[in-house]
Amino acid sequence: MAMLLGVRPQVAVCVCYVAAMFMNGMDATIVNVALPAIGAEFAVPPSATSAVNVGYLVSLAVCIPVSGWLGDRFGTKRVFLGAFGVFVMASALCGLADDLPQLTFARVLQGAGGGVMSPVALTMLFRAYPPEQRIRLSRVLLLPTAVAPALGPVLGGFFVENLTWRWGFYVNLPVGLLALLFGVLFLTEHVESRGKRFDWLGFALAAPGLGLVMYALEAVSQAGPGSPRFWACGLAGLGCLAVLVRTQLRAAHPMLDLRLFADASFRRGSLILFTCVAGFLGTLYGFTLMYQAGLGASAWETGLVTLPKAIGLMIASQLVGWAHRRFGPRLLIATAMFGAAVSFVLMNTLGPGDLWLAAAVQLASGFFVGAASAELQVVAFATISKSATGGASTLFNVQRQAGSALGVAITASVLAAVGTDGLGGYHLAMLVSAGFALVGVIFAVRIKDSGSPRQKLAAARR
Repeated sequence: MAMLLGVRPQVAVCVCYVAAMFMNGMDATIVNVALPAIGAEFAVPPSATSAVNVGYLVSLAVCIPVSGWLGDRFGTKRVFLGAFGVFVMASALCGLADDLPQLTFARVLQGAGGGVMSPVALTMLFRAYPPEQRIRLSRVLLLPTAVAPALGPVLGGFFVENLTWRWGFYVNLPVGLLALLFGVLFLTEHVESRGKRFDWLGFALAAPGLGLVMYALEAVSQAGPGSPRFWACGLAGLGCLAVLVRTQLRAAHPMLDLRLFADASFRRGSLILFTCVAGFLGTLYGFTLMYQAGLGASAWETGLVTLPKAIGLMIASQLVGWAHRRFGPRLLIATAMFGAAVSFVLMNTLGPGDLWLAAAVQLASGFFVGAASAELQVVAFATISKSATGGASTLFNVQRQAGSALGVAITASVLAAVGTDGLGGYHLAMLVSAGFALVGVIFAVRIKDSGSPRQKLAAARR
């Protein structure tokens, strides 16, 4: 169908990937801005609204591990469109919710759809493009995975102040329905193995393990590191994951193919991305609170100040291909992660009237994070075979989600421990996020690459 109507299968995959991942990435930060308005409308205390995020995160974490098996067993097109349809339907239910339990249930459905949709979308994308073409995908990869979270506060602030928080969910409907129709018409099916067996033991350990860890990280972001829920759920979740690692390394058909971490490129790329998203989401969460509560800005003003972050991300997407060819991945990623760390620290220099300085710092932050994250997705999958892409995408998304949740949780824990009466807590949180980025620099300098074209020419002359 795609070829008959003049749409190349690769283009079809890109369109569906961007639409789905953009909606998924933007929803989280839109909801964060809208939580006070949701609590006010439903007449519940602010702490109760955390269920909206908890339900989403736990459901997402539980469903990510099964996504690789579903895509390989039933076909990536069928599974992706099914999960995308659940996400769009849940968005409508979120907007129509009459009370907090209904909204929480709809968010659980959203998490289930997003947990399956994200890894399968990445699998389709990397199966459609061979390794030598993937650096061109930087513009596609960066838009939904990095730009969307930065745009979320802008749209969220606008909806809360000018319309209603419900539009943060309704905005998904027209885009989602069009993307679903496009996918039905133009995506091609790929079934890796119809006889692939389901790893029931792996699922029985991965689902509660990841779910409890996500719940614990959300608990610590709400109640601080002294929360009994954090310790009880966190330790139980880590215990499940410890047993999971042991069983998955022995299983013939594991749900999470941990053996893929033996691939040095995939291992280092995944670990660096973990530190990158932890620092990025930590500062996005912490700076949003600091600018409103600490510096007295409105939700809309805060959204506008963070908008240059999205612009920086888009600029990086245009330049990362050139930088990759000229400098190679090791120097590019190490420099970008160091630049990200510096930009996170500079957020501590901002005052109430420093609008242009704040915009410049956010622009730099987005640029460096964008350059690193776009290159890392290419590096991580550079040596992964097509048959292993589904399992690698699942692992990659588990680490991305865990890094995002950890960054927010640690930022919230720092604020809870130090306090938010002044700016000291916020400043310490920015330094912790910068520390994540610096850890990424340490991993980045160990990446092995063949060097830039300039370096190759110099070596040939010697």
